[in-house]
Amino acid sequence: MSDTDRVNQSIARLDEVLHRHDRILAERGPAAMAPRKPLTRTQLIQKAVSIGIVLVLALVGTTIAGLVLGGIGLGGFFSIVIATLVIMAVIAFWRPRERPVPAYQDNMTNAAVVQRLGALLARKRHLLPPAAARRADAISAQLPMLESQLSDMATLDPLAQDARRLLGRHLPDLIDRYERVPSEYRAERDAEGLNVDERLTQGLDAATTAIDELGRKLARDDVDAFQTQGRFIEDRYREDGPIRSE
Repeated sequence: MSDTDRVNQSIARLDEVLHRHDRILAERGPAAMAPRKPLTRTQLIQKAVSIGIVLVLALVGTTIAGLVLGGIGLGGFFSIVIATLVIMAVIAFWRPRERPVPAYQDNMTNAAVVQRLGALLARKRHLLPPAAARRADAISAQLPMLESQLSDMATLDPLAQDARRLLGRHLPDLIDRYERVPSEYRAERDAEGLNVDERLTQGLDAATTAIDELGRKLARDDVDAFQTQGRFIEDRYREDGPIRSE
């Protein structure tokens, strides 16, 4: 079984879990609304820093106002406190709207397909279990070189088509199906004894190997072309001698 087939198998297994979940929901009635996605660690740090900056500015502003005006009075003090609390509440509860990752299109360039996957992995990483997140990081590290290799290649080239299927469809589908499985169903084991987290990790492992092999094939073509050109130059100038200017 090829690595691409293993990715497809992982997608199929996750589909089975989703179908079981959908049947259970149909029996129980309308599904409850999905919980709000948790903030990422980076977002939490950004909010904490912003709140800290507001507190510092409020303290500095109060101090300066007291020195310049000779005191701000109890009313002025409470006004600053209330304004500070309102700003902190806005920072704490406001969430910027994330720009969606564009849907895959057949007319996308090869580079755009690779960039889309990179954006998707960065966006979804915090939703993955630790083992799968490490595999996602390994895939992300492979993408810059793969983008460089594919950027000048025709979209209908067989290797480019393999890359587009894997990077543009199969990998995003795998992550999308995992995200749609409710957490209470992720401990269920399939016929091969794997739970949903393990199935995702296995699929990402296969994808990592497939991407590495794809990169090697692309590099091999470049090496072959270089060696062919090198042999041509050697043969040409060994027979004719160096070119002399007239």
